[in-house]
Amino acid sequence: MTAAFESARLRMRPTRIEDAEALHEAYRDEALMRYWSSGPHADVAATRAYMAARLDTGDQRGWAITLHDNDHAIGTLWAGVKRPGLSEIGYMLVRSAWGQGYAREAVARLIDLLIREEGHRRVFADTDPDNTASNRLLERLGFVLEGRLRGEWETHIGLRDSYIWGLLADDWIKQ
Repeated sequence: MTAAFESARLRMRPTRIEDAEALHEAYRDEALMRYWSSGPHADVAATRAYMAARLDTGDQRGWAITLHDNDHAIGTLWAGVKRPGLSEIGYMLVRSAWGQGYAREAVARLIDLLIREEGHRRVFADTDPDNTASNRLLERLGFVLEGRLRGEWETHIGLRDSYIWGLLADDWIKQ
């Protein structure tokens, strides 16, 4: 089972299907979902179904991001083990939570969990090359752009390339 953890202003707790109502704000947002692997959700039922298929599976774990003073989900974190010591991460914030440093804080805390507490040697992320905000966040956190996979994803907006960003434990611990 996924454990809860926290940062200075945020709590990250296991995602629950009841978070669908709050997170639908993000999943219905066409601009936000542009770089997601699936299109915007038409209704809360679609968000609930999407989330139900992605609840913890052992090798994949998900967290809801909440503020310390309430339990209302403002975003999600995800980590999937690809091989022992190697995890891929993902994240999303509802638009109303943008611009306040929450994504940086939550993703940094997730990296701490994976590297410092669980002993992972490498963390990576896969982003759309046009997703400027996400690419900038990863770069600021110390990730290195390791490559571009051409035509990697068939999405709701067509065939898309992927940037692969990597972070080694030694680089994170030196920060």
